Amino acid sequence: MARHLLTGTELDRDALLALLDRADALKAAPLSSRALEGRSIALIFERHSTRTRLSFEAGVFELGGRPIVLRRDELQLARGESVADTARVLSRHVAAVGLRTGPHELLEELAQASRVPVFNMLTAVHHPCQALADLMTLRERFGRLEGLKLAYVGDGNNVARSLALVGAIAGVQVAVASPDGYALAGDTAGARLTADPVEAVADADAVYADVWVSMGDEDSADARRAALAPYRLDDALLDRAAPGAIALHCLPAHPGEEISADVLYGPRQCIWDQAENRRHAQKALLELLVR
Repeated sequence: MARHLLTGTELDRDALLALLDRADALKAAPLSSRALEGRSIALIFERHSTRTRLSFEAGVFELGGRPIVLRRDELQLARGESVADTARVLSRHVAAVGLRTGPHELLEELAQASRVPVFNMLTAVHHPCQALADLMTLRERFGRLEGLKLAYVGDGNNVARSLALVGAIAGVQVAVASPDGYALAGDTAGARLTADPVEAVADADAVYADVWVSMGDEDSADARRAALAPYRLDDALLDRAAPGAIALHCLPAHPGEEISADVLYGPRQCIWDQAENRRHAQKALLELLVR
């Protein structure tokens, strides 16, 4: 059976740490692996993307493969072909399939019918590839993961959930601060949930922000901005974290909303390292899935 990565919880601690070790090696020597020589990887985008598309396309190329970028309106999915039939056809042509979409159930349906690995490039419920890059960035900065504390402030969304789930595997303590109506729900892997951002960031080694208005939330934009305004990541909030704490953000950012410009572009962040590390962590993931 094909090995998939849909939530990140498919990895146990040993596999996760080995993947991060491999990501470090690939970052040090980006063209050292030809794991995808002569292979194609399908990358299906139903949602807009900058970092995910760039990092996966560049990563597949660096591994010696060919990325095939597909949009829904370019596929027969847009004309009624089933997800399962699409998976059956893709399985005959490519070594793995990535999907960036809204409904997580669609990803699961694709994986169930696929004979090749399927990986999650983002759904409304999970964003595991982002969490892998985040853990890589934390370990680069602090030299370890076990015992670190990560505080996420804002909407309890797919990024917060993946940080909680994958962070727990790595031994990272995760706290999530969200207002009423925006709290993280479902499996939180023991993450501490609170409505108080100051409480969440106490003793945190990293403080994480995400956009207040995600794709699909445009109709409630004004209400979301009002509710989430007290959760802005600025210098004052970062000062309440542990000495030497860093700011993280999965991007795109909106300076003056969820994060201040001083933090986003200042010396206390590793945000742009996160963006680069998407490529290295995903290359290690692709090696694992297609071997």
